[in-house]
Amino acid sequence: MRMYDLILKKRDGGELTRAEIDYFVSGYTRERIPDYQAAALLMAVFFRGMSSRETAALTMAIVNSGDKINLESITGTKVDKHSTGGVGDKTTLVLAPLVAAAGAPVAKMSGRGLGHTGGTIDKLESIPGFNTNLEPDAFIKQVKATGIALMAQTGKLAPADKKLYALRDVTATVDSIPLIASSVTSKKIASGADAVLLDVKCGSGAFMKTVAEAGQLAAAMVDIGKLVDRRMTAVVTDMGRPLGRMVGNALEVREALDTLRGGGPDDLRELCLTLGAHMLVLGRLEQSTAGARRRLEKILSGGEALRKFRALVEAQGGDAAVVDNPDLLPAAAVKHTLLAPDSGFVLSVDPMRVGRSAMLLGAGRMTKDDKIDYAAGIELQKKPGEPVSKGEPLAVLHTNRQKSPDEAAAVAEGAFVIGRQPPDDRPLILDTIS
Repeated sequence: MRMYDLILKKRDGGELTRAEIDYFVSGYTRERIPDYQAAALLMAVFFRGMSSRETAALTMAIVNSGDKINLESITGTKVDKHSTGGVGDKTTLVLAPLVAAAGAPVAKMSGRGLGHTGGTIDKLESIPGFNTNLEPDAFIKQVKATGIALMAQTGKLAPADKKLYALRDVTATVDSIPLIASSVTSKKIASGADAVLLDVKCGSGAFMKTVAEAGQLAAAMVDIGKLVDRRMTAVVTDMGRPLGRMVGNALEVREALDTLRGGGPDDLRELCLTLGAHMLVLGRLEQSTAGARRRLEKILSGGEALRKFRALVEAQGGDAAVVDNPDLLPAAAVKHTLLAPDSGFVLSVDPMRVGRSAMLLGAGRMTKDDKIDYAAGIELQKKPGEPVSKGEPLAVLHTNRQKSPDEAAAVAEGAFVIGRQPPDDRPLILDTIS
């Protein structure tokens, strides 16, 4: 078998066999195939696409490139959740304890933030003492004991994905539906999940800008699930605005705790209930999403989800006093308030600008080696559709950086658009594919 033949076949629109895809992934991961040939095949895939069978074969080849977590010893259907990334997306912090309190075992691996989007692991590590670096045996033992564990992704899981993504990033082949779909689902399958709920973000703050693009990606991932014997449901959700009001690690933990206490912003609560309902159906704990939602609402209002979060923090070495006293979380020394230049209604808040501003304040990374400030971030005082008076606060910037936050403030100010008439309502849930 020769890479030249695979490149030629895909260039001319042919369908690669599973053996050919295995040969490519294995050879490239083991450095037997040079970058220039791998890049040529990726570009051929970018232009020619892949069938569902090819995409599923690529997914499993990536899964088999490294270690796999075996969760079979944990009773019940193990349901995982993945978000394609968004600004202010602290959903896992609410969703994981919520569905775990409903009886679904949550054994979840999550990533760190890069660029304008935050990472669940960074948010958890803003809780003093919280340990996300668990060994697989300890990870499984904790789920058996408490029903929930959240850990950082290990580099030994799906190593082909990391290597292929680095090449895609420098060859303009990142935004390919089959390549994105196989990248996302491979890590979930390698993590041991029986079923996966996919939150596919759509809008200006997401990788997929249009509903059509997000729907294509969602369908591709659900198709992979069918072909590799995993139950998957994809929910396409709006990321044309930040989720909730807090953007930044410790700030988002505060908002998650507020939501677990029965408060929190309406959009975050709604999204968690919707995604959680689908997870209970995927986990065969409920037959309908309507029944599952009613169950989750009771759990949330009854405080069971908050108690489960406390158990998670205690089990992983964190300071559980934070649950009752969020003031123990890291706090910024400098707070800068942005004031509205006009009166009217907030028409939109650009999540990309908000995310970039938060990164400039210290809440995010430009490269994977950058250190972040857990206290940094942005507190949105106004959201789209809300009235505002001239001179009223639009947002509060939190930072510990010594220099003036002028650049971050200018970026954040540009995120807000104010008009005379309120904007049309935008639905949060745009589509569901199962």
